[in-house]
Amino acid sequence: MPKGFHGSPGGMNMQQMMKQAQKMQRQMAEMQEELSNKKLEVSSGGGAVKITINGEKQITDLVISPDVVDPDDVEMLQDLVMTAVNEAIRQIDEAANNQMSKITGGISLPGLF
Repeated sequence: MPKGFHGSPGGMNMQQMMKQAQKMQRQMAEMQEELSNKKLEVSSGGGAVKITINGEKQITDLVISPDVVDPDDVEMLQDLVMTAVNEAIRQIDEAANNQMSKITGGISLPGLF
């Protein structure tokens, strides 16, 4: 009989493995629910552009200070918006990865989020 199965010394039986997998599945569902309700606010340009993003990576609010709206310098405004959006996505990804590592004990599960 292969090591690690029921009856072998130090091994985990199939029923224990199934219980552990079900527990992890419940925890992941709870985490996904928690993340979908999470909102982060990120700004760039010293607060000139503010973005609110939810856990589903949807921008839910965008505020642009009138001070940075210059028709002669549209590129600066574009850069500020892009910077804020990219930072918001980075932060929500980081929050998801931190939550996932709590469940998986640091084991990487690529493609899950």
